[in-house]
Amino acid sequence: MKTEVAIITITKVIEGPTMTAATPDEVDCQQRQLVCIDDSGYIERVINESDDDFSAVKRDAEQNDRLLTLKSNEYLLPGFIDLHVHAPQWPNAGVALDRPLNEWLDTYTFPMEAKYKDVGFAKRVYDDLVGELLANGTTTVLYFGSVDNPANLELAKACVNHNQRGFIGKVAMDNPDQTPENYRDASAQSAVDDTERFIQQIDRLNQTSPIKQTAVITPRFVPSCTPESLKGLGELAKKYDLPVQSHCSESDWENGYALEHYHKRDAEVLDEYGLLTDKSVMAHGTLLTQADLDTFKARGVAVAHCPISNVYFGNAVLPVSKLLQQQVKIGLGTDISGGYSPSIYQNIRQAVMSSRMLNDGVNSELAPAQRGTNYPPISAKNGFYLATVGGAKSLHLKTGQIKARYLADLQVVKSPLKSFEDESLDQIFEKIMYHASKADVKQVFVQGRLAKTSNN
Repeated sequence: MKTEVAIITITKVIEGPTMTAATPDEVDCQQRQLVCIDDSGYIERVINESDDDFSAVKRDAEQNDRLLTLKSNEYLLPGFIDLHVHAPQWPNAGVALDRPLNEWLDTYTFPMEAKYKDVGFAKRVYDDLVGELLANGTTTVLYFGSVDNPANLELAKACVNHNQRGFIGKVAMDNPDQTPENYRDASAQSAVDDTERFIQQIDRLNQTSPIKQTAVITPRFVPSCTPESLKGLGELAKKYDLPVQSHCSESDWENGYALEHYHKRDAEVLDEYGLLTDKSVMAHGTLLTQADLDTFKARGVAVAHCPISNVYFGNAVLPVSKLLQQQVKIGLGTDISGGYSPSIYQNIRQAVMSSRMLNDGVNSELAPAQRGTNYPPISAKNGFYLATVGGAKSLHLKTGQIKARYLADLQVVKSPLKSFEDESLDQIFEKIMYHASKADVKQVFVQGRLAKTSNN
């Protein structure tokens, strides 16, 4: 009996300098490589200029019109992974960030999300949002949708249409004491049933979609859900072996709610209902205790660090270096619209700044020895790791690095500043991390498919 051997066809070869995270502290920068992408959207080989067949592979790709040679000031990076976006909040990005979290939710956020009963409105917003995130170099996004499934399906369709990989959750929120009458699930059972229906809708959509979307179990957070809905959602997560997303230890108010109503920390409540698994991503975590982190590590739970949003609503700074040292999974999220910017580049910068302020301290009335903390600040290299490898590990995706057999999720980025003398690739990398904007992201590929291009 003959064994069939799959024939790999190279559909694109990208030639140019590459930058990819090797470890949390190291970035591998290469001056000239060939990144060979196969017909399934994976990187088949990465060929160094010193390899014997470099010239032959390049020549073959050129002759068959499969070669993309980057310009002299362009660099190939992995696409970014955004672990926390509230898709329906996009029209409110930057609005009312000076208000307390519970007031911001009740006055601005819930009324906005309630508008997504209008599917036409949802379609317009989501088409714009997905395009904007791709334009910023973001190839995979973990999305909170809204309560309403027709709108959530429009979000999934927007991801398919734009060639973005989406992890999308129907938001469950059934607690009448903490959610508005016009924007909540009718009951715990309906929250669970509608979540299961959305899972089935995504399965049907994936039958004809080249880039698969993933349904995510999404209890908004402990205050918004009853024990009955939390229990049912935990059972769904186990039944379908799906990712889970929520907020955890985000603010004094949210943390205090769990302590008052359950006499437990919110991490303990979520764990009790089976919502902390190795496929769970919990946003913010600024107030996580060491016991919480021990639980996260034991369960394999990831943290979505949202540094811009945390400035406004987190009530503390997440000690990123502590999580890295303890090998708790962690990536980056923009948290639109609690975070005003759709750019992961901006969030890398804020993550570095916030970590320095945590280390140095902010109260000038204290003596220097008392002012800060023992948590070391992170670097731009650490932030880049979170935005790529950290996000990929959090979602169990083989992407986030420019390596053979990894998904070809890539961004072509123009160096944002003019060079006046010879610079090392490490220096150029840091300039990109601190200066790049949407205008500098020239092309984006998701699973080898062109998702965004710019001629500027």
